[in-house]
Amino acid sequence: MTTITTRSHADVAAHVATTIDGIFAMIDAWRDHLEAELQTDAALTAARIDPLIEAFAVPAVSGETLLTGAGFVAAPGVLADAEWHLAWWLGGTGRPLRRLATIDDPSHDQFRDYTALEWWRVPTTTGGRHLTGPYVDYLCTDDYTVTVTTPVRVRGEIVGVVGADALVDRLERELLPAMRTGATPATLVNASGRVVTSTDARREPGSILRTEGLVDAIRRATVEPVPLDGGAVLACGDTSLALLVEV
Repeated sequence: MTTITTRSHADVAAHVATTIDGIFAMIDAWRDHLEAELQTDAALTAARIDPLIEAFAVPAVSGETLLTGAGFVAAPGVLADAEWHLAWWLGGTGRPLRRLATIDDPSHDQFRDYTALEWWRVPTTTGGRHLTGPYVDYLCTDDYTVTVTTPVRVRGEIVGVVGADALVDRLERELLPAMRTGATPATLVNASGRVVTSTDARREPGSILRTEGLVDAIRRATVEPVPLDGGAVLACGDTSLALLVEV
């Protein structure tokens, strides 16, 4: 006979936090490394920065990993040899390793201003790391993706963001088994109430939950449940994600 252990809601939220915190910690380490390497009087150039990025991005998206992309995106005009610049590598489980090809000429009809995108706009405005998504990443994968980014500063100035992408289907494979052992059905949502994954098949990744008061409950959530319309909301650490559970 197989015995299935039921986890508390708090334990499930903690498992989610531990998984996402691993990505956060990795990105924070990349930021610290870059800031230490770039705090000199030498000119900031793509030729100088790209090898630094490649050294950590390629291993991060090689082999069995939750990540499908990683790298650095420069602030426009900050590099002496490139007005716009992405140093981003793609790979991950079952995918070939390659560098993302981009169009950096603003006059080109396929040029895309990345400074308008959430994963750039929010962290460069707030000065802190940010989790974007899930969203369909038309730039890299055409799949539902979660992106974590954080600013890189040189002598107090934000020179770009460093970050990583994780495909939602890979996160589901990591998180759903633990969520299914929870005491009741559960849905993982971002700060806006957008579904990351759920034990309820009717709640698809990327969909928005319209439950009244949900966003406010997410903002107030801690490890202690915040009651909400027949359920409760628990924070998943400081990841900005929350677990919506039935009670």
